Amino acid sequence: MGQKINPLGFRLGTTQSHHSFWFAQPKKFSVGLQEDVKIRNCIKNYVQKNKRIPSGFEGIARIGIKKRIDLIQIIIYIGFPNLLIEGRTQGIAELQINLQKEIHFENPRINITLTKVEKPYRQPNILAEYIALQLKNRVSFRKAMKKAIELTEQTDTKGIQVQIAGRIDGKEIARVEWIREGRVPLQTIRAKIDHCSYTIRTIYGVLGVKIWIFVDED
Repeated sequence: MGQKINPLGFRLGTTQSHHSFWFAQPKKFSVGLQEDVKIRNCIKNYVQKNKRIPSGFEGIARIGIKKRIDLIQIIIYIGFPNLLIEGRTQGIAELQINLQKEIHFENPRINITLTKVEKPYRQPNILAEYIALQLKNRVSFRKAMKKAIELTEQTDTKGIQVQIAGRIDGKEIARVEWIREGRVPLQTIRAKIDHCSYTIRTIYGVLGVKIWIFVDED
């Protein structure tokens, strides 16, 4: 079972929680879901347009969304706050204006807060972006995977597994390569495992990166 479904959805209610918190009528659920997708894409596009950020690296671990009747609260968990804004207040205000322009909210009030992640390379999304940046710079996939594992091991994790699939190194035939260090018990529900799937667009085609990080066990 642990190999066939998303590890995050498998552990909802035990070690994992939703990234969006809101209620809606059944007929309006799809509208709220699409709104969440637009919010996350708008934030990522805003971060990517910052010229000080390397192409393909955002440094965002996750984006939490909480909706009330008169307020939308957005919490950005970011590993490197310097990449998002140079002046904290000014950057957040500009991001709020961009959200209001691109997305027509029913609720006029938007509150955006930043939360710094203490150990960035413990987050699979940030680690996947690091691997993607290395592969786009023509670094060997094995070297990129081993370096990512070294960065994660410095954050006191119990195990990590990295998988890359596609035309690796521009080979004619697509294949799957993976490496694992420590324990990654995917079938244990009480094990807190962070997971992400990331898509890399290279000149050879699309590569898929999956990362499992075993943080702790209850």
